[in-house]
Amino acid sequence: MLHRILPPAFDNQFPGHPLALWLFAPIVFLKVMAAQTHIFTADGGAQSISTIPLDTYPASAAQNIIGLFARIGLEQLAFALLLLLALVRYRSVIPLLYLMLVGHYLALRAISAAKPLVFAGTSGVKYMSLAISIVSLVGLVLSLVPRGASAGAGRASEAVPHIHAP
Repeated sequence: MLHRILPPAFDNQFPGHPLALWLFAPIVFLKVMAAQTHIFTADGGAQSISTIPLDTYPASAAQNIIGLFARIGLEQLAFALLLLLALVRYRSVIPLLYLMLVGHYLALRAISAAKPLVFAGTSGVKYMSLAISIVSLVGLVLSLVPRGASAGAGRASEAVPHIHAP
């Protein structure tokens, strides 16, 4: 199992269940969209999505939070592009990336418990993050299942998305 998580070569061979690839694609899309929200929206998503009460802060404090959200978005975009690269060209590392997604969620929950933020309302981000993490956990398990281990795996492999790098 460790050789699946840490493959000896970064190539486009994916020996896991094909459904793991289908689950990975929408995760990549959502990560790219979240990053763009933080970078390109006026408030970086801090108030409009995360419900941080920016309008109750001094203008300079609000601007600092917006700037931090944009920087977080840049980090998210870098990771999302790495996910996209794996989906398109280096599928052998997808189990590792699934593990990183699950680990990131668990670490985020631990940090949130230790250093909670104050929100003006209920943020929908928490539920989206939980959903992505659950799908990532399912994808991790499926990516570790050998391709021929389930009934109908031969038929399912025909439906694997074939994205070819130029």
